[in-house]
Order: sequence, then structure tokens, then C-alpha cells
Amino acid sequence: MVDPHHVAHWYPTAAYLYVLWLDALALAWEYLRRHPDYRLDWLRHHRRPESTQQAAHRWGLRLLENPALDARDAHPAWLPGHAAVVQLYPDADPPLDATVFAFWRIPGHKQLLHDGKGLALIARSPGHCLRFALAPGLEDGMAVAYAHRGGAVAPARSHSLGTALFIVNSRPTPAALLELHTLQALDATLAGASLREVGEGLFGADAVADWYADGGLRSKVRRLVRRGDALMRNGYRCLAQLPPLEKGRFEGNAKRP
Repeated sequence: MVDPHHVAHWYPTAAYLYVLWLDALALAWEYLRRHPDYRLDWLRHHRRPESTQQAAHRWGLRLLENPALDARDAHPAWLPGHAAVVQLYPDADPPLDATVFAFWRIPGHKQLLHDGKGLALIARSPGHCLRFALAPGLEDGMAVAYAHRGGAVAPARSHSLGTALFIVNSRPTPAALLELHTLQALDATLAGASLREVGEGLFGADAVADWYADGGLRSKVRRLVRRGDALMRNGYRCLAQLPPLEKGRFEGNAKRP
């Protein structure tokens, strides 16, 4: 039986369902915001402009974001370089069938924000997330040129920007379920739950009835806990396509009293 002292926000799986539709940058934020040292940096620096930028850069951000906000409400300003961010510019010499920047025709819930350097646009729908960096001078209705890194998909001509970039995902993928379980296991561990309690929270009381005899389940829970801890501490940087920290630059701070 799970100790009621440990049953907090991590126990109801329904509270994590939004995780199934997050993209890599949003997942990176979910892991980073749980890091105890990041939360401490937020408390120390977010009201001190002279030190907040340096603290943010250490975590791969331009600005510190409130760790109390999950990926649905937070707007972390990551350092540039992620392939999912499409850069949009006014097209100075557009063809007749040029792609047009039509803000209101981009599907999903739109968020326009300043990320510390320029305007960023995020459009979210269930299973979809589009991220744009908007160049100065770009206005609604203009012909638009775009640049992207690596795996980002370019829109076809004769389409409004955004519609052509959506890839339909009708149901959660196994990878998305893995992230849900990993975050739930991480929260449970941070709350002080034992491995058995984590297993009961994730898979039910019946699943852990033979906990000590079921080595497979124990190993699965242990892997989830280790994976969550690794992603929280440095692995989130891979999700955000940031370079790894130099060894020793951060690990010493990770064990501050």
C-alpha cells in the first residue's frame, strides 16, 4: 500500500496525460524544471537582472523561467539551435506561388512572445507543436522565406504556412508513454517514494502484489527512475539539442547543500 505521506501530485496518472502530446523542447523543460538546483537558481536570481542571464545560460536558456509552470503554460527561451524552430523572413523577391505568412490560418492555439532576443511564435494543437522565430519586419500577409536546421520540415509552395507543417498523430506513441511514466517516476522519487511505491503508482496495486518475486517489474521501475534522474540532470540538453556541459562545470553545483 502506498504511504499517504508520499501520495501527492505524482500519483494520479491523469495529471500527466498532457505529456503525451509534448514535443522535444517541451519535454526538455519538463525535466529541467524539476531539477532542485534549477529551482534554487530561480529563487535566487529571477528578481536580479544583473545575474539572471548568466544563471539562465548555464541551463541552456536565455532567461530563467518559473519552474512552477508546466509545459502548457511556460515559455522557456532556449538558446538557439533546435531543428524544430523554423526561422521566418520577409521574402524580398517572392515567386508567384510564394508561401504567405497568414497568422490566423496557422492551426492551433497560438502564443506570441519575446524570448529575450526576438519574437517567437508557438502554435499548439493535440499532437502538434509548431515553433517559429520571426524576423523583424515580417507582417501578416507577406510572402515569407524560411530557414530551418536538420530535421525541420519545409512548407510546400501554394500553402499557407503552418498547415503544410503539421504531421498528424492520432494516438500516443510508445515513446510518449515512456516519457509519461518517466516523469511520473521522477516526481515520485523526488517526493521520497520507494521503488515499490513508484511501481504501485504507475502500474497498480495488483502489479506489485508479488513485488519481491517479480524481478522484471522491479527492473523496469528502476530503469524509469534512473532515466528520469539522468534526463533531469543533464539529459534534457540532448532533447533541447544543446551541447553537453563540460564535466565538472556543473556537477559540483548539483550537490550543493
